[in-house]
Amino acid sequence: MAAQHQHDRVDRFGLKDHWRCLAAMTLVSLSTFQYGLDFGVISGLQAMVPFLQVFGYFDPALGPAGGWNISSERQQLISSLMTLGAFLTSATAGFTAMFIGRRASLWMACALCVVATVMMQTTTSIAALYVARVVIGLGNGLLLTYSQLWILECAPARYRGLGISAFQIWTAIGTLVGALVDNFSNKYNATTSVAYIVPLGIVYIVPGILAIGLFFLPESPRWLLTRGPAGTEPARAAIRWLRPAGWDVDAELVEMKTAYETELNLQTGVAFWDLFANPVDRRRTLLSVGALLCQASCGSMYMLAFGTYFFLIAGVGDPFEDTVILISVAVLSSVLNGFVVMRYGFRRTMLTTGFVLCGICQLIMAAVWHAKPFTSAGGNTVVAMSVVYLFFYGGCIATYGWLAAGEMPSQRLRSHTFGLAVAVSFLFSWVTIFTAPYFINPSELNWGPRYGYVWFGSCFVTAIWLFLCFPETKDRTLEEIDEMFQARVPGRKFKAYQCGGAITSGSIAGKHENESTADSSVVEKRGVVEEKGLEDTAAGE
Repeated sequence: MAAQHQHDRVDRFGLKDHWRCLAAMTLVSLSTFQYGLDFGVISGLQAMVPFLQVFGYFDPALGPAGGWNISSERQQLISSLMTLGAFLTSATAGFTAMFIGRRASLWMACALCVVATVMMQTTTSIAALYVARVVIGLGNGLLLTYSQLWILECAPARYRGLGISAFQIWTAIGTLVGALVDNFSNKYNATTSVAYIVPLGIVYIVPGILAIGLFFLPESPRWLLTRGPAGTEPARAAIRWLRPAGWDVDAELVEMKTAYETELNLQTGVAFWDLFANPVDRRRTLLSVGALLCQASCGSMYMLAFGTYFFLIAGVGDPFEDTVILISVAVLSSVLNGFVVMRYGFRRTMLTTGFVLCGICQLIMAAVWHAKPFTSAGGNTVVAMSVVYLFFYGGCIATYGWLAAGEMPSQRLRSHTFGLAVAVSFLFSWVTIFTAPYFINPSELNWGPRYGYVWFGSCFVTAIWLFLCFPETKDRTLEEIDEMFQARVPGRKFKAYQCGGAITSGSIAGKHENESTADSSVVEKRGVVEEKGLEDTAAGE
């Protein structure tokens, strides 16, 4: 079978053979260092006295001698406006991708991050700080969306999971670096504005490295093929650059081009409503959105965005040091997952297991703090369970949610579908970050770790959905995934399904036929040239 020939051929090329593609994926995945860095830095700034003196207020109710605090409204906006900006650029990714390539979008993102950082370092105005948070959000949205798309469209199928795990590793490392710099800057510059200006300064590093490195990388070959006949030769050159010597470049090009042109022949044009126009595309859209909503539905956003402040109000040791420990564990789990993802990285299994374990951690934190608030035992339990929670989140949810979300869409709609998924994820993350202060801030509901009750329920509802509905796409090429969706394969049968190089057109033709006709699976075998390309060399991914 074609699928078996693909895997046999891929096995002849190891990691060393793919060194150039892997190095390129590592550079592009560095985009997410900036995103994680923002979370790490901003979380710590809200517990720094110099920052609170500029943007907060003195609260005599904090301790015997009083202390500095920040209003829940400002806390909400500082943390959530970044997510709102990211939502805007992600939501429009499908339309901008029609005109701007992956690399150009990443260059734009780098410029936006630099502009926003200059604003944050130089202003003492809360309004200007809000604007800067939106601008850096626009940059982060472009970085997350287009770096993922580039990796998904350029990586061989066998190493796609490894590429996206690097994506998550850089996010965790960025968050850790932000927490570390906050920690040391707060210790040595505790009384001046340098305490928060220095951590913001490290934001310049990644945009600089990425902007230079992109000059040496090719554009995504799959995106180039969407440019029409003029994109064929650039796509061929891109594949040749990305693949090792001896790789059948022409066969992979034929596979990519035939799959894309088959979709276009069945349904011309690309519009937003095409994401929901027929049962197959609607299913793929909902699965992609659902996969990325896993990032928000497990409660990770409030743990990452408010971790330091969360420990501060709970009176749990040194909040900065506890945050560093917390993020270090997330980095460790992400790195370990890099060794696991290629052999054992089954998307459905890892996601479902991760949600069950994270839900248990949230329940323990909430229950213990409910029984023993502001005690040594309660505080130690919160720290311990937070560490365990971040380990399972980094190892089971973060990587696989992003990976699966990018694998679900078709090539014709990938920018639109993935952009929508990222946007909806950012929207729900924004809601989480915006509402969290109401639950944990002492001047509001003052739930503290009891907020975990909410996320315990969310985790188990999501785990049930994943178990019942989510398909397994490990080690499948993007074209094989297209075939299984077009054939209406149930999610629980994806893992065992044998692909034969067929494309199902019935669902796409649903735009032109009534629902009853679309529900029948019409299989069209690909042409002789494509069949030969699949049988001989279709392991191009």
